[in-house]
Amino acid sequence: MEIRFEKADHLKEKPTGTLGFGKYYTDYMFVADWDAGQGWHDARITPYAPIMMDPATMVLHYAQETFEGLKAYKTDDGRVLMFRPEMNARRFINSNKRLSMATLPEEDFVQACESLVRVEKDWIPTGDGESLYIRPYMFATEKAVGVHPSRSYKFIIICSPVGAYYPEGVSPVKIYIEDEYTRATVGGTGFTKCGGNYAGSLKAQEKAEELGYTQVLWLDGVHRQYVEEVGSMNVMFKIDGKIITAPAGETVLPGVTRDSMIQLLKSWGYEVIEKHLDVNELMEAGKNGKLEEAWGTGTAAVISPIGELYYKGEKVTINGFKTGELTHKLYDTLTGIQWGRLEDKFHWTVEVK
Repeated sequence: MEIRFEKADHLKEKPTGTLGFGKYYTDYMFVADWDAGQGWHDARITPYAPIMMDPATMVLHYAQETFEGLKAYKTDDGRVLMFRPEMNARRFINSNKRLSMATLPEEDFVQACESLVRVEKDWIPTGDGESLYIRPYMFATEKAVGVHPSRSYKFIIICSPVGAYYPEGVSPVKIYIEDEYTRATVGGTGFTKCGGNYAGSLKAQEKAEELGYTQVLWLDGVHRQYVEEVGSMNVMFKIDGKIITAPAGETVLPGVTRDSMIQLLKSWGYEVIEKHLDVNELMEAGKNGKLEEAWGTGTAAVISPIGELYYKGEKVTINGFKTGELTHKLYDTLTGIQWGRLEDKFHWTVEVK
């Protein structure tokens, strides 16, 4: 893919102090267009700027939109690493296929990310736990009011220097188990990263926050009985020494961090069971002490220990509301690989030169 570069007249002042998550954006963004009969064209890196849209732009009416999230890290010796971008590229393709959108070849997705990170490498923060969050996304741009797949799309990548996703950092969070609303059903879009999935989750998130909980743990959409995932993360439980997590498939996002942790756990000799875990079985394990640790996994937070579960008026505390030993080990190992401090035995990192 040939990418042209448009130089900005003025560069932004880089932020100092606490970064938060998704509050600041770099000088440039990547943009490419797709049109029926022409395919992908006009790939460019341009100054970060607002998007001009016609009021009839189809994404505003029919929500053909997908996105991804990955990070770039600066190592102690100054190298720039991205973590498993090819997995994001493949998931992006699958999301777009499900929403009848144009697909971007894996190599073009990775090249686009690398090209923008190369331009913005000075924006990669170097504080403890900090990184450059990369947000690729695509949306329908045809001007039409009528339900059909768009005949044109725009692919954009923006970057944001970030710190911890949760204010708690790598400290236990409290999770509310939702039993009224559902997130995904078989045959739907649960396995994709599309904005509609997240919009539909906000009502339950509001309810959880009103009760003093950080996130929502979703149950399946048919029986409302089997544990699936947390609002912005996959989820894992250590019960009687075994690791249990919901199978990635039609209703559970195939997380990059999830897959990485499964590989690490298996390499350490843990039995990882991908199954539909009954929420009553989970709560009972919490009550009798068999639920030893629990954590969420995702690109944004990396790992988020779970210290309390709330379900239908009952609460269980996990590991004395302390971050577990295995949770710590997973976080230290994965971030060690991502920041280039530990050997990358799995060949997960891609150096941006």
